[in-house]
Amino acid sequence: MIRKTLVLPALAGLLVPALAACGTTDGADEGGDPIVVGVATQIEATKAAPAPLDPAQAYDVDAWNMLRGTLQTLMRLPRTGNAPVPEAAQSCGFRDTQNEQYRCTLRSGLKFSNGHALTAEDVKFSLDRLRDVNYTNGPMSLLNDIDKVETLSDTEVVFHLKKPDATFPQKLATPAAAIVDSEVYPKNRLYKGFDVVGSGPYTLKTELSGDRVTKAVFTKNPEYKGGVTARNDKVEMRFFSESEAMEKALRKGDIDLMNRGLAPNQIKGLENARDKHIALQEMPGQEIRYLAFNTKDPAVSDKGVRQAMAQLVNRSELVRDVYSYTGDPLFSLVPTGLTGHINSFFTKYGNPSVPAARKTLQQANISTPVKLTLTYTTNHYGSSTAKEFRTLQQQLNSSKLFDVDIKGVDNWQQFRTDSSAGKYTAYGMGWFADIPDADNYIAPFIGKGNFLNSPYRNAKIESQLIPTTRQQTDRNSAAAGFKQAQDIIADDIPLLPLWQGKQYVAARDDVTGVEWALNSSSALQIWELGRGVAD
Repeated sequence: MIRKTLVLPALAGLLVPALAACGTTDGADEGGDPIVVGVATQIEATKAAPAPLDPAQAYDVDAWNMLRGTLQTLMRLPRTGNAPVPEAAQSCGFRDTQNEQYRCTLRSGLKFSNGHALTAEDVKFSLDRLRDVNYTNGPMSLLNDIDKVETLSDTEVVFHLKKPDATFPQKLATPAAAIVDSEVYPKNRLYKGFDVVGSGPYTLKTELSGDRVTKAVFTKNPEYKGGVTARNDKVEMRFFSESEAMEKALRKGDIDLMNRGLAPNQIKGLENARDKHIALQEMPGQEIRYLAFNTKDPAVSDKGVRQAMAQLVNRSELVRDVYSYTGDPLFSLVPTGLTGHINSFFTKYGNPSVPAARKTLQQANISTPVKLTLTYTTNHYGSSTAKEFRTLQQQLNSSKLFDVDIKGVDNWQQFRTDSSAGKYTAYGMGWFADIPDADNYIAPFIGKGNFLNSPYRNAKIESQLIPTTRQQTDRNSAAAGFKQAQDIIADDIPLLPLWQGKQYVAARDDVTGVEWALNSSSALQIWELGRGVAD
């Protein structure tokens, strides 16, 4: 997933904003004009991905931001911290010492937006349906350790797991586990289009241009029963094709807040802006960017090629010249700030070195220059992505050891479909955490049914390290296993981490609750936003 700034245990679970919006959320006006949120991204239906708002298909941060306000999950992440709390559930917990049986009791009187009652059978239907649909690029891998779902009554549901998983409560807080109406959503296929029938704090209406969403209107759901308190009656989400147009709308007052898709030069400009009616908040970030390899492609099937690339890529140059220090170099798939992080790639490869890369290729008997193409998506991770890949191309080609072409793909869904089908040798991806745990930066990329559909396999990670760490409810105790996994990945390089980003929220000064706008998985919490009194 592009899933995707975390509020981490290492940061004491508290988000301290650099700047605070005027007013307080407790005093926010729940009536009046809607809060208008701008995002520079696309939500669209395609032939390969016809149901962008179906939780059986949706697996990116933008779609999940829409689903979190409209579909309920049994658990949810709170304002701060990473310990999930009940949402549609009244209570949940493991009922055995091995973390293999998880039981939830629903709140009474839950209803979908169409008036249908929400029962334990709908919960079972939703999780079974995720497995039945098994959409190729969907979130099924997040919950594939469920053996069966059992209903004990209209309000009681039990999850039997194939093996212990201490992170399961956090996974139930993701839109992958969203509860849908069994009378509306088809059991074995996707629910095409942009309609959402849910029980969340908002109902949803979308405005379209062709097969693309241009505006999403979230209206407070009077029948909602859950743990969220909405600080507004209505939120509009407007979609922009480019971040410059989004910033212009913010400065004009056409939108109230923007978060996703800001370019580095815009962030710097907003930091230095003299417009007293706009405040920019920097928040800790756990979004990562990386190169993924099709390890069966002849050009990169020998890990010596991938290791040589790791010895040439200059992350500091990327962060400085492309991203203007709005991110930090990343030397592991697990970002800094998470329990278990170590700088495995720096330990193994050190600073960029052409002689070291040449030696690696010579020892592997690989002829140079190595020809390959780096592919990236042009419109999903921001306008700086093209510059990033031109810089990577220059870094590799200037060594004379590589002859690299680059290729941009405009359609995100097509990019995901083709990368999953193994059509790209090496390609750029981003990841926002599904859950704020190191497990979520390792397990989704390894093994059968992994998020990328990568052919890479490692028996020790799959059969030993992931199962062992999932047995440990004390996540500090799990750190040793995560460290071993990171060292293995640094040696084999099925993925090459590049940088981790910070998160920024820019808002007009009469918007309240901005300090709570993102939770510990970088999810946008639209219900926290209100309108106060501007200075």
